[in-house]
Amino acid sequence: MPAWLDVGIFGLTLFFILVGLVGLIVPIFPGIVVIWLATLAYGIVVGFNLLGIIIFVVLTLLMIAGTTADNFLMAAGSRRGGASWWTIAAGLLAGTIGTIVFPPFGGLIAAPLVILLIEFLRVRELNQAWRATGGLVAGWGLSFFVRLGIGVLMLALWLVWAFMK
Repeated sequence: MPAWLDVGIFGLTLFFILVGLVGLIVPIFPGIVVIWLATLAYGIVVGFNLLGIIIFVVLTLLMIAGTTADNFLMAAGSRRGGASWWTIAAGLLAGTIGTIVFPPFGGLIAAPLVILLIEFLRVRELNQAWRATGGLVAGWGLSFFVRLGIGVLMLALWLVWAFMK
């Protein structure tokens, strides 16, 4: 492969990885998946040597962990705040529907609002409902930092692959 093409492929892959990293700021943007897709495309174009296969398997596991971090940490935060599993499921469903119907911020509004409303109706105490909602929001915040760390780790692993191929 000519050097200019190799540099172009490297630059294009890096661009999409950085788009994925920046996209992690927007809660509905699948930044981790974009990073993974960029590395998959890179592997398809340049080929998968042994190091590339090993790193891509690790990248795939990180992508799975990163995409599930949101839901797991939000649910754990709500549960720690006292929310029932039914409330958590309804909140996650409302967040998903809100994101689809009113992108990009519908899910950000719908999930906490549904948690607050259902918990208030369930326990009839506003402070308890706020605690459960606060747990959801805290889990959301924590998941951002977890996903950002995973995204940076994915970038670093891809750079090892790109420079050691």
